Amino acid sequence: MALGKYSRVDGRKSSSGYCSTVTIVVFVALCLVGVWMMTSSTVVPVQPSDVSQENKNELKTDVTETNAENQNDATNNEDNSNANEDNGEGKQKQFEDNPGDLPDDATKGDNNVGSNNQAEKNEAPEETDKSTEQKPVEEKKDEVEEKKEEDGSKDESENGEKKKAEENNQDSESDDTKENTSDDSDKKSEENNSDENEKKSDDNNGEGQIEEKVDNKKDDKSDENKEKSSEVFPSGSQLELTNESTIQNGSFSTQATESKKEKEAQKSSQSESQSKSTWKLCNTTAGYDYIPCLDNLEAIKKLHTTKHYEHRERHCPDNPPTCLVPLPEGYQRSIEWPTSREKIWYHNVPHTKLAEVKGHQNWVKVSGEYLTFPGGGTQFKHGALHYIDFIQQSVPEVAWGKRSRLVLDVGCGVASFGGFLFDKDVLTMSLAPKDEHEAQVQFALERGIPAISAVMGTKRLPYPGRVFDVVHCARCRVPWHIEGGKLLLELNRLLRPGGFFVWSATPIYQKLAEDVEIWEDMKKLTQAMCWEVVSITKDRVNGVGIAVYRKPLTNECYDQRPKSDPPLCEESDDPNAAWNVPLQACMHKLPVASTERGSQWPELWPARAAKAPYWLSSSEVGVYGKPAPEDFATDYEHWKRVVKNSYLSGLGINWSTVRNAMDMRAVYGGLAAAMKELNVWVMNIVSIDAPDTLPIIYERGLFGIYHDWCESFSTYPRSYDLLHADHLFSKIKTKCNIMALVAEVDRILRPEGKIIIRDTVEIINEMESVFRSMHWDIRMTYSKDKEGLLCAQKSMWRPTEVETVTYAIG
Repeated sequence: MALGKYSRVDGRKSSSGYCSTVTIVVFVALCLVGVWMMTSSTVVPVQPSDVSQENKNELKTDVTETNAENQNDATNNEDNSNANEDNGEGKQKQFEDNPGDLPDDATKGDNNVGSNNQAEKNEAPEETDKSTEQKPVEEKKDEVEEKKEEDGSKDESENGEKKKAEENNQDSESDDTKENTSDDSDKKSEENNSDENEKKSDDNNGEGQIEEKVDNKKDDKSDENKEKSSEVFPSGSQLELTNESTIQNGSFSTQATESKKEKEAQKSSQSESQSKSTWKLCNTTAGYDYIPCLDNLEAIKKLHTTKHYEHRERHCPDNPPTCLVPLPEGYQRSIEWPTSREKIWYHNVPHTKLAEVKGHQNWVKVSGEYLTFPGGGTQFKHGALHYIDFIQQSVPEVAWGKRSRLVLDVGCGVASFGGFLFDKDVLTMSLAPKDEHEAQVQFALERGIPAISAVMGTKRLPYPGRVFDVVHCARCRVPWHIEGGKLLLELNRLLRPGGFFVWSATPIYQKLAEDVEIWEDMKKLTQAMCWEVVSITKDRVNGVGIAVYRKPLTNECYDQRPKSDPPLCEESDDPNAAWNVPLQACMHKLPVASTERGSQWPELWPARAAKAPYWLSSSEVGVYGKPAPEDFATDYEHWKRVVKNSYLSGLGINWSTVRNAMDMRAVYGGLAAAMKELNVWVMNIVSIDAPDTLPIIYERGLFGIYHDWCESFSTYPRSYDLLHADHLFSKIKTKCNIMALVAEVDRILRPEGKIIIRDTVEIINEMESVFRSMHWDIRMTYSKDKEGLLCAQKSMWRPTEVETVTYAIG
């Protein structure tokens, strides 16, 4: 801000001295005008946001003094050098966040409270600094010239003037702080800066830019939240942010950069206008239940056989759809957990067939505008909780929620078993095919229970080997005993050494000829697989039998078998390879070395969530370049800070409305681990072309799945409350159609659900435009050092124009 505005003068000189001084001032003014004409395009360089507040004040004072005394070159060179030094320091550590990432009041809550004046006052100087720094040099020079003519010459020496300038600058900041304590401070700042100046400010690399979508501010402790705000966006050198560049030209942009950005902005604007006119509603046979890779009817019709449930497997189209899936008529916001476990809105999943077929087994019933779930199943008509407790009574070593943390429930139905295991602190991956049991997995997801649409057919399930503590099957209708036990051997691949297989089915307790035959085949098969029969009991309340088997811990039994049937897999067969890999009727040898994964049982929950797995070696390089255990620990600490200091309070998300989340590009599962105290489960996705860290995620008591985001995910529409994408979109853009991914995000996310994107500024800008064209609410955007963050909320809007997806019409 102008120096003369707040200068103090103790007295005036004689009239003759005054005249001579005026002459000198006029001469200086003419010189300044000349300098201004030569450098009229110059703007005050904006500093990197990781420079401290003190350095901001120093830089601002230096620039003001330079304008007054016409010493541009020397001061600018010095300031640019300092800015580059600070910018370098901000990128030294991979997982350290920079301060000053996000103002405390940049939030938008679902239930915002009144603003805290003290917090606003503490934030105001930073806002004032940004507003002041964005003013062009031309304004500063005019103010200096005008004020000098008003006040005349001063008695102080040149050094004295500089001291007073610093004092007055501080006074100015104090006054501006008081003026900006109202809720409209952001509006005032916007009014003081022209649209042209805002564009220039946005183009500067160093200064974090934030666009607020907030009218009300939350109550915060200012000092504590200044530290918290630094967690919203990490420094550009972490989390595989490899696109950032070191500033080589000080704070000044180059013509090539400015021109390139303008071209990109024009292209982005054109893309936005095009996308607005191209969104259409998908017309498919599946309608509002459309899953592109499971409803490719054209591919299914071409199958030569469906003997092994090939028609229930994934058949992804070559050109993924870019249309939007319609909403069921009468759709409304989902009922919140835990009420949703007992009932959901009928109009959200308007299917009654399962209630008609399975209502007598207490799967699901229709009750007015609700679908209700008494908590039963085919094998536990009198409630899942009794059934769960009965299993532990039969086999105390199961130890739900301690030793047994991760369960795979095959043929889950409406997933009541997994839904009530939450009470035992157990995570259950429930799976069932999209078949004649209409929308069973969709019921589970609407209830807030983890589930995916999958079938045990001809391919391995998309999970690594040796990760589940327990595998459960209650009348799951899977023929375990046929074709050399190929399907049961797939469970053997997934089951942790020493883990349990819990099987509740009619062959265990009924004496029909078919059941007896199946039971005899299962006895022979499990013995040949070296599975130990731990317990065979009868649940008299439900009238069913339960058999519990345990997978061996060593290879001793394998070596002592009279014949190798089923055979051991080849040494080259990787048990973790699971993406479109055909099933084989063989068993993998068990790990024996103490440093191999699976040779020891993990830590008990919840300790296992925070500790690096015992088999992570310091000689291995982690994803971010550090020794693997250190990489793991640093990643966890980073995400704990981000979740605690930013996501929980800095994005305005009402977490009581969030039941599930999907980390679309998980690495070590740090985000999910940091959220473990919340009443939220997180589906961790590890891309098939990313480092295979999914075994680490399972080892810490979390779960996830392999996936290729160039294809549709195996879940029903409107399944998740929150999506998190860390540098996913920029990677997909180089591989396949990014608009197909946007359509998939819209399909997966519930109306009023939210997405958090961390990516390059170019991607953030593009996604903001795309989401606006879909009528989403852009709750916040933020950018710094060519990296950005976007938080958006999906709306109920659907386009009116229709696009027929020909391969999904049957």
